[in-house]
Amino acid sequence: MTAQQPSDPPRFTGDAAPYGGGDPYADYRTADFPFTHHPDLADRRLGAGVIAANDEFFAERENLLLPHRAEFEPGRFGHKGKIMDGWETRRRRGPSAEDPWPGPDDHDWALIRLGTPGVIRGIVVDTAHFRGNHPEAVSVEATSAPGNPSPEDLLGDHVKWTTLVPVTPVGGHAANGFLVSAPQRFTHLRLNQHPDGGVARLRAYGEIVPDPEWLATLGTFDVAALENGGRAEDASDRFYSPAANTVRPGRSQRMDDGWETRRRRDRGHDWITYRLTEQALVRAVEIDTACLKGNSAGWASVSVRDGESGEWTEILPRTRLQPDTNHRFPLPAPAVGTRARVDIHPDGGISRLRLFGSLTEAGASRLAARFRELDG
Repeated sequence: MTAQQPSDPPRFTGDAAPYGGGDPYADYRTADFPFTHHPDLADRRLGAGVIAANDEFFAERENLLLPHRAEFEPGRFGHKGKIMDGWETRRRRGPSAEDPWPGPDDHDWALIRLGTPGVIRGIVVDTAHFRGNHPEAVSVEATSAPGNPSPEDLLGDHVKWTTLVPVTPVGGHAANGFLVSAPQRFTHLRLNQHPDGGVARLRAYGEIVPDPEWLATLGTFDVAALENGGRAEDASDRFYSPAANTVRPGRSQRMDDGWETRRRRDRGHDWITYRLTEQALVRAVEIDTACLKGNSAGWASVSVRDGESGEWTEILPRTRLQPDTNHRFPLPAPAVGTRARVDIHPDGGISRLRLFGSLTEAGASRLAARFRELDG
């Protein structure tokens, strides 16, 4: 089965020029892709992993999902050759001296478990710093597999793979972006290099679709968390770090792993709005300022709204925050909402926002219907 492709964003093909010194990203080829506002479902910080590859002779498969952009050290060599920040396979050869070239179907592959299952809207195959050693073409397939299948399970003949990106030429030292139109919830990807070469990073942007049965089993959970289908929709300021960090798993480990705004010089304040998993009853609020010590928000308030429009209802009044502290606030009564908003006064940042609650009957019904529709 092949997913129909809409009009694709700009593409890059061919080699990049050899590295000539200076900033290695000076001649990097990229573009603004229309799907990158979605979360990266292959983010290692969400639990994604490269669970197998047929070859990783020059560079390890795990590099594919590192969250930071690929780095390049010109003089760094090991006993196998140049050390690259990506996944790189050895050069394929043909069967004989008379036929030394790879066959038309020869390719290398890597299996990726998504951090959270969901609908994929776009893929970036990034060949940063692979200038003449990138693959001639790539393809990407996806499947939906229950439980925790092994690589052997996924490679079995019974598994149905959907082609998200057909075999397509790519460029070296470039962000190769592909729009995806496949209305299905996927759990795993298979990245193929044709016939061999190196890829620095793989990103799979899309919409998280949580399992309603799992959420119902949990009962009370974080209805704003990215892994549960919540997301940051908008923010007044993203100068130092993105608002999406506030709904990532775990506690922040560094200052840039939260949300921090520039210093205000007016009488205003900053804010983030969120979409919750579905309509929910919010029972408790947690605001964490971990690692924000001289730049945490001074005060914060939280409001919810039910539906696309209407009035915001304040569930946590403006409250003093302490630096590098996890603040917990049980609510006197549950609050119903599909959207949430945190306002900080006057500026600064928070590292995480948690809204603990459970889905309403209507919210659970809508989520279950969407899950059934997208799970094939």
